Amino acid sequence: MHDTDKTLMINEIFYSIQGESTWSGVPCIFVRLTGCQLRCRYCDTEYAFYQGRRMTIPQILEAINRLVDEAADHSRLVQITGGEPLLQPHVHDLMTRLCDDKWVVLLETSGACDISICDSRVQRIVDFKTPGSGHVDDNLWSNIAFLARQDQVKFVICSRMDYEWARDIVQHHQLCHKVSAVLFSPVMEVGDGRELPGMQAASYSDLASWILADKLPVRFQLQLHKLIWGVEVRGV
Repeated sequence: MHDTDKTLMINEIFYSIQGESTWSGVPCIFVRLTGCQLRCRYCDTEYAFYQGRRMTIPQILEAINRLVDEAADHSRLVQITGGEPLLQPHVHDLMTRLCDDKWVVLLETSGACDISICDSRVQRIVDFKTPGSGHVDDNLWSNIAFLARQDQVKFVICSRMDYEWARDIVQHHQLCHKVSAVLFSPVMEVGDGRELPGMQAASYSDLASWILADKLPVRFQLQLHKLIWGVEVRGV
């Protein structure tokens, strides 16, 4: 099958500042795929569940290159995100084409899909789901065996219970020795300690204090793009 016959459902393609991971603060092209099998309680991209248009791989590459030319930015950093991008099989063809074209390719994926078949050049950011997400039972723990040093692991922390659960997972699986960074991210919209349904959400200072008290070698992160443009703005 030729690339012109391989299509993906794309929600949006845009140019922005990378807001998360160790790449935070760097200009980046984002390719957001449509569809997700999870419904996390704190999801901030529900619009990507269904909205999108079908594009061939050459059309996607053309859209990416057009954004690069318009921005006169040739740093060649691209992130594949969603939704859950690994639900669409041809995403692997897209990522391989981008790697072949000398892009630095980041993939943000939940811990619920198999990462073992990803191109080895792709830097995977695996978002294992905490109990507060409502999807802790959907984590595919076999993924841990396929993590590489260039990869990163993320936990979105809703509460003290989430923190202790994530801390124990990190220590039990020695994740800080397996990947380049382990990211602890508070729920952005309720980071001031407001309530999520059924729980009191942890504040930013709570999470930072817990990390320091346990001397946990993880990276505390906020979603930089939301601090810049706000929590409701799309395409950033």
